[in-house]
Amino acid sequence: MKLQGKVAVITGGTDGIGKAIAIAFAKEGAKIMMVARDERKGQTALEEVRRFGEVAYFKGDVSDSSQVRRMVEETIRKYGKIDILVNNAALCPPGNVLTTSEETWNQVIDVNLKGVFLCSKYIIPHIQKTGGGAIVNIGSINSLMAMENEAAYDASKGGVLMLTRAMALDFARENIRVNCICPGAIETPMLKASLDTSPDPKAARESLTAKHPLRRTGTPDEVAQAALFLATDASSFVTGAVIPVDGGILAGWT
Repeated sequence: MKLQGKVAVITGGTDGIGKAIAIAFAKEGAKIMMVARDERKGQTALEEVRRFGEVAYFKGDVSDSSQVRRMVEETIRKYGKIDILVNNAALCPPGNVLTTSEETWNQVIDVNLKGVFLCSKYIIPHIQKTGGGAIVNIGSINSLMAMENEAAYDASKGGVLMLTRAMALDFARENIRVNCICPGAIETPMLKASLDTSPDPKAARESLTAKHPLRRTGTPDEVAQAALFLATDASSFVTGAVIPVDGGILAGWT
């Protein structure tokens, strides 16, 4: 029970990578607050994660400061403290700078980057009160390499990486470790939706898989295990780090 007695907030926690992290943390004894906008998915995930440990769900938008503050207040009211934050909520609509509308650009930046800022801003004071803790930001291989037709997503995930490093420096002396996981292609609803928008989804999947030296896509649990490492004392001397979980795709990128 590596997280026994710990309280973790996980944004985008009701699906894909976020839900896998919630399950992994719950199995290790953490009390979980899952945050997401879709209440139907939230209630479904709540029942699933509850089989492994204590969990609650907050319906909220991480890009809205008032909702983030209410989420933090609800977590403190229910659990009394916060030790761990996983910033996972994200959007990934296709588009370059010509085809991406201003509205879509704002939505992506607000959720993917501003959401990390807001959740960190209002949760870090509570982590300080516990004497330290861990923040795990879910970036992407797009944090380190651009991909075609993903301009807003590329920009937002690049920002998540640099914000991770900034927070790691700013709060290291208070024993708050901040790290970034950069997943490759992971079998999530977001990946499926992205592939389904291509003219030939099957060919798009084959092309994507071929880019990964391990010749397959990853699973949400493989990312969750990296998050578990970063949230526990096993990584007590790790902060400001970037950990790819990408099947080797970045190994051949220059």
